[in-house]
Amino acid sequence: MSGFMSTYLVPLAVIAVAIVLVLGLVNMMRGGSPNRSQSLMRWRVLLQFVAIIVIMASIWMMGR
Repeated sequence: MSGFMSTYLVPLAVIAVAIVLVLGLVNMMRGGSPNRSQSLMRWRVLLQFVAIIVIMASIWMMGR
């Protein structure tokens, strides 16, 4: 399971955070809706939390 997590889930989580971050930056630079910016910020924070959990679980599994 550790190989699967470090091979697929960790990059997937990091890419998801990066995509939402870029979408938020593009929205801000184009002067988009503040509500959309707020929504993207919430999604980024949530995805960062998930990414940290996945990374920590992967590290923990490698130690076993």
